[in-house]
Amino acid sequence: MGPASLGRADADREDAVRIVIGGAAGFDDVPVLRELADRHDVAFAPDDAALAEHLPTAEVFVSWTFRGSGLERHWPLARRLRWVHWCGAGVRPALFGDLVASDVVLTNARGVFDRAMAEYVLGTILAFALRLPAALEEQRHRRWTYRHSERLEGTTAVVVGVGAIGRRVGELLAAAGVTVHGIGRTARETDTVFGRVHGRDDRVTLLGRADWVVAVMPDTPGTEGWFGADEFGAMKPTARFVNVGRGSTVVERDLVEALRDGRIAGAALDVVAEEPLPADSPLWTLPGVILTPHMSGDYEGFEDDLCRQFLRLLAQDEAGVAPDNVVDKQAGYVPGS
Repeated sequence: MGPASLGRADADREDAVRIVIGGAAGFDDVPVLRELADRHDVAFAPDDAALAEHLPTAEVFVSWTFRGSGLERHWPLARRLRWVHWCGAGVRPALFGDLVASDVVLTNARGVFDRAMAEYVLGTILAFALRLPAALEEQRHRRWTYRHSERLEGTTAVVVGVGAIGRRVGELLAAAGVTVHGIGRTARETDTVFGRVHGRDDRVTLLGRADWVVAVMPDTPGTEGWFGADEFGAMKPTARFVNVGRGSTVVERDLVEALRDGRIAGAALDVVAEEPLPADSPLWTLPGVILTPHMSGDYEGFEDDLCRQFLRLLAQDEAGVAPDNVVDKQAGYVPGS
């Protein structure tokens, strides 16, 4: 094996699995997975050369980096591969044609980021309601400026995307006294969080009622450009838009125009169309905009939780049980999420 490999302690175990971890250089990067070395044959592929070396023998590929793994470039080498685990909630970079057409199972990190992302949404909405961006600007200039804040209780939020993350967002906002409505791929008359889930056809009416519009949609062909001029035009001039889903779901020039023209009051954006956000983007300087660098789900210790999740899925696989979080590769998401 090359220098990026670690052999299992018992090389003769017939039930040992050949696992390749892409984007990590060794167990120091993923210490929680160190226990794998006692039972399985683990190799690390921090670069293309290591990936090309180890992929031909891989049964399981773990993509530690979720923005691009190199797997597509080296797919012809993946002769024994049966399972890819993607350490992110969005799997668009993994959905290249050969993988989608294959029998290889794809799983993702659904469930790890839900609570943190919901807290981010609640936090940014509170920041808007308390007018914290304006307060920080006044502080920077040493100005003691009195202002009123807004109450969350009695306001209305529309959550677009009612999977696991959107549902947790709905739960936290409801606990703060916000009336929450959900828009999903498919309408349904009863729902334990939203009461009822609306379809896209109801979006204009619902967006017109919202004080807070929260986008939690995945990056799929069906969600591209979901928020455009019509959607921002339907919102109240006092509404704020929060996006923790994907930048591709927003027509960014339409959002910029809505903010610039005062058709909506503000936006909290954890994701944008091009990341990092270009230095010349007007979003940097538009008033009422909170920008964060795609970190709403990244809390202290989340890497360890990702590793523990993979160990749990691997235990299911070893027991002959289909692992949780299996992605529908045609749809681009985990059914029910």
